Amino acid sequence: MNYTVNDFGFYGNFGGAYVPEMLFKNVTELKDCYLDIIESNEFKKEYSNLLKDYVGRPTPLYLAKNLSKKYKSTIYLKREDLNHTGAHKINNTVGQILLAQKMGKKRIIAETGAGQHGVATATVCALMGLECIVYMGEVDIKRQAPNVARMKMLGAKVRPAISGSKTLKDATNEAIRDWIANPEDTYYLIGSVVGPHPYPDIVARFQSIISKEMKTQLEEKTGKDYPDKVIACVGGGSNAAGAFYHYLNNENVALIAVEADGLGVATGKSAATTQLGSEGIIHGSKTLLIQNNEGQITEPYSISAGLDYPGIGPLHAHLFTSGRATFIGVTDKEALNAAYRLTKTEGIIPALESAHALAALDKLDLSPNDTVVVNLSGRGDKDMETYMNSNL
Repeated sequence: MNYTVNDFGFYGNFGGAYVPEMLFKNVTELKDCYLDIIESNEFKKEYSNLLKDYVGRPTPLYLAKNLSKKYKSTIYLKREDLNHTGAHKINNTVGQILLAQKMGKKRIIAETGAGQHGVATATVCALMGLECIVYMGEVDIKRQAPNVARMKMLGAKVRPAISGSKTLKDATNEAIRDWIANPEDTYYLIGSVVGPHPYPDIVARFQSIISKEMKTQLEEKTGKDYPDKVIACVGGGSNAAGAFYHYLNNENVALIAVEADGLGVATGKSAATTQLGSEGIIHGSKTLLIQNNEGQITEPYSISAGLDYPGIGPLHAHLFTSGRATFIGVTDKEALNAAYRLTKTEGIIPALESAHALAALDKLDLSPNDTVVVNLSGRGDKDMETYMNSNL
């Protein structure tokens, strides 16, 4: 089974570039040049230097001794929360801002849910002196106020999406409209492994630094460069794509993708795409998404702003339907409990997104011989108000 994208932008049956005619030129321009740019020695050197000196990579692979004792196995945390800006998102924005520069683009647009991608985009735009516009759902603007303040302080314009559920899906819609209206000077810096080809491949390549480092670090710590299980949360799925990337063809590694069950899949308040979704087109890509019988998108729900997307990236749709990855659902309450457990046993406050991945430990049959890596995709500063109001 092949888990890499083919020449037409598909992972198995999923992917492609289903875009209106007005976007065809934009997408084709990017598709025709991205590999030549990012595979050049000049680009690789610039990207590597920024990851090291600006982002702060490599991030530690931390042996969580207290969690390991609780689950009677060896649990490592890949500390993406220690990156500059506090999440994995900066890995991708550093790469894409260099790509945009080499394409001659002067204006950057982005979408964001939890705000981490918006902050990471505003950060690299400030670094490179480029105009930055971030689209964010009105609901998310309210529940992620600290990140909105950070974006504005960094010089970005934050534009609210006021249609639909006023969350990530709607912010993405607004960003696409902007890109259609401004094709010449604008680069759309997508934050996850979603959207038309080549975006899922671009984002996965830039996030693959996560599993690349994991291989080296595991070799040093355990004597072999792969774990028994890798666990990561999935909304669109960029952190999971990065954590899985170098293990996709290693059948010794179980890939565990964790979705947001919200209040429960039977309640109508959920974002569990693999349990509730079916094949369809969203934001220019064929994938699995939550929709009604008429093909209209059903509004997702999660306590986590970064996971309430109504679909998953096409790579993850392929991993699910092929059986290569196991998808597990975690409710709001389970995620909150996992967040408090990590905080009180390891002294690390995780992002709510990452807390979903941690909660999956309760749902796995772990043995003393298991080595498990949980991708801790972000820190919990942005979610403090939610934690304080959770009454746990």
